[in-house]
Amino acid sequence: MPSILGLMQLTDSALPTGAFSHSLGFETYMHAEWVKDEQSFSTWLEMFVEQQLTYTDALAIRLVYMATSFEQIEDLDELVTVQALPRQIREGGMTMGKRLLSIGAASYPGDWVERYRQGVADEHLHAHQATVWGVLARNLGVAEETAVASHLYATVISLTQNAVRGIPLGQNSGQGVIRKAQDWVIRGVETSRELAEKGLAEEVLGSLAPGLEIAQMNHERQRARLFMS
Repeated sequence: MPSILGLMQLTDSALPTGAFSHSLGFETYMHAEWVKDEQSFSTWLEMFVEQQLTYTDALAIRLVYMATSFEQIEDLDELVTVQALPRQIREGGMTMGKRLLSIGAASYPGDWVERYRQGVADEHLHAHQATVWGVLARNLGVAEETAVASHLYATVISLTQNAVRGIPLGQNSGQGVIRKAQDWVIRGVETSRELAEKGLAEEVLGSLAPGLEIAQMNHERQRARLFMS
């Protein structure tokens, strides 16, 4: 029970990590009028889950669970951070990760959690959000499958809430998107598990659709913006 309650706290959309200020690229598609309603946002979100979340965040969390030493976490933190080529995505992920780590370390201390916190404080580690969550979830005793699913689902909810405000979508439309996204989250969990079981998690980590990364880069030069990324 304590692990589930801790999970619910740290993946709650109300957790003050700053996720409400990031679109992670969909605002660029809004600006081009490619994302403008429930259907077009659903199309974008499905692609985002099956690409960036599955091949970066989900695999990073699984690699945390596979680690046998904290030195492997340090290497993973470096790897998953540098593979984020768009500056806003890289910096946004670190900003949200640092905030999550600060809250998690204060509420649920542990050896690896404290070493991670200290490494970030010493500017030796970056605090990618997915890696931070993996360390916190593992420390809480959350099962690996649950840790992956909860992170993907929490990201879906945050992005949908931002789309409800930004596009804007109605609240009912937002709930419709979240319901559909549950199937995409399940596929992301299954795909990342299969890749990990085949020993390919680190090899394919960060494999993304070029169009998504280009859109995330273009957001830096967008004239008017509602979101930081």
